[in-house]
Amino acid sequence: MTGPRLSRRSALGLLGAAGAAGAVGVAGGFAAGAAQDGAPSGTDLAVPFHGKHQAGIATTVQQHLYFASFDMTSTADREDLRALLADWTDAAARMTTGREVSPEGAVGGGPYKPPDDTGEALDLAANALTITFGFGPTLFDGRFGLAGRRPKELVELPSFAFDLLEDRFSGGDLCIQACANDPQVAVHAIRNLSRIAFGRAQVRWTQLGYGRTSTTSKAQSTPRNLFGFKDGTANIFSDDTSDLAASVWTDGSDQSWMAGGTYLVARKIQMLIESWDRVRLEEQEAIIGRDKGQGAPLSGGTEFSEPDFDVVSTKAGGPAIPETAHVRLAHPDRNGGARLLRRGYNYVEGNNDLGQLNAGLFFLAFSRSPLQFITIQRSLAGDALNEYIRHIGSALFAVPGGVRPGGSVGDGLFT
Repeated sequence: MTGPRLSRRSALGLLGAAGAAGAVGVAGGFAAGAAQDGAPSGTDLAVPFHGKHQAGIATTVQQHLYFASFDMTSTADREDLRALLADWTDAAARMTTGREVSPEGAVGGGPYKPPDDTGEALDLAANALTITFGFGPTLFDGRFGLAGRRPKELVELPSFAFDLLEDRFSGGDLCIQACANDPQVAVHAIRNLSRIAFGRAQVRWTQLGYGRTSTTSKAQSTPRNLFGFKDGTANIFSDDTSDLAASVWTDGSDQSWMAGGTYLVARKIQMLIESWDRVRLEEQEAIIGRDKGQGAPLSGGTEFSEPDFDVVSTKAGGPAIPETAHVRLAHPDRNGGARLLRRGYNYVEGNNDLGQLNAGLFFLAFSRSPLQFITIQRSLAGDALNEYIRHIGSALFAVPGGVRPGGSVGDGLFT
């Protein structure tokens, strides 16, 4: 098994620290975090892969997503895992600059062997591609000698009210989030990383997403979800360094390899589109707690006005923002100050046998502790919106800190 690992590592191109830094445009080596966090979303932009934090978290949200969950194969061992993470790191560092997964690539390896790269992104720029890696609770179950490296908070999420979870959309040993401004670039990344994993890890489930439903930059307008409402108005922004430190980045006090990392919650939320589309506008707004046109809270003001939950509506004969409104129940004041950095995407997957849309929100949220999500989700048990949504997939991953040039994602797991 040692031979294939070395040949794969060699094929992807071993880069020294200086070479890797130059290849991805890192100025000052490890100090690339600030650049990646505030990266604009142009089609030709190459977001730095190396840095204090992994890209694809506080990075300006791109337009397209391809997310994949993997399970290690039953025959894989600790060295397979270590080598896989190293190979993935090398390939990701290249692809985020718009290059192929190896120097030989799609056409340079000769006609008598399969190409190293699948080639569908040959004529496409980097398109702000970010590739983010995470580790699920099951990776620390003892198969790879990592039980002592599991963070205390990395345990399966509890059951929540109205959960209708399906195994085919849940869990996983590893995850990869690929975001880009061209869907082909994101698909190319996951496709090639899946090929590299052959024999060591296999895809458990995947999710395509289009049309971001959040923003992490004040330069971006607030997008809309498939219910037609602005989504992510109160999100954490990339330049809110104090909020990121308080609510997103871990300090590594539990496990040192998690320093500069975070926790990722992924939830597949099916929207009952046809039922929602028959609801009166004023009822839709009461369910959400915001005006549908401008996104302002029903207590008054503009989109970014702070909701005032004490304002009374004479028309409604009660609070302007109802007690069961989504905005009220999800607000930090209702949840001990808990906040999340959201990077969700819309999805549409055709129609069911009744002709109804199979569509919804692929919810992605990063936080310093999974307890932040758990607290908010439990509060949402009384959300009037629950009549129109179904949580059908769920996963939790520990996302380690950023990668140093010449290193590999998750290096700290093995040291």
